[in-house]
Amino acid sequence: MAKLWKEAGDAFVRAAELHGSKGDSKHDCASQYAEAANCYRKINPQLAVDCLLKTSEIYTDMGRFNMAAKNHVTIAELFESECPDTEQCIQHYQKAADYYKGEEAKSSATKCLIKVAQYAAQLEQYQKAISVFEEIAMWEADHPTLKYAAKNHFFQSLLCYLCIDPLDAQHALKRYEDASPSFTDTREAKFIKV
Repeated sequence: MAKLWKEAGDAFVRAAELHGSKGDSKHDCASQYAEAANCYRKINPQLAVDCLLKTSEIYTDMGRFNMAAKNHVTIAELFESECPDTEQCIQHYQKAADYYKGEEAKSSATKCLIKVAQYAAQLEQYQKAISVFEEIAMWEADHPTLKYAAKNHFFQSLLCYLCIDPLDAQHALKRYEDASPSFTDTREAKFIKV
């Protein structure tokens, strides 16, 4: 294998452009951009992001929001590892979560939202992190099979509250205990009370 990633990526982009100009299948066009992104990813992550954005746009136009969401997750992962940019990570995970929510894929949306909240907390955007962690925890608390997972997200939200104001953390703790009585006796709740 010659490993001519740039040339291969360029060829896939050209193929995508030809599919687009001829009015061929949008799916074929999106697939070619996705293949180009796979090639560019090995040499130039920004070119990969550009191709994935085009792919996502095509899937959005087609109403294939799950596919568009997957592309935004891939873009966010590129910004996590290849060319670190936490703000872009947050933006693309949020967009993916929005698409997943629209498609009623709550589990996939939650995975993206957890990333949004974690990165927001790292950037000291505590209010944003709190609102996202609360949204996740409240949903989990109301879900019969996920109610025991809620404690982790309540706790993460409370840690963010502590970074802002300890009194707010105590008020939030009371709200969380009211929303999920099982949270009261957890180690996480006891830790915050101390």
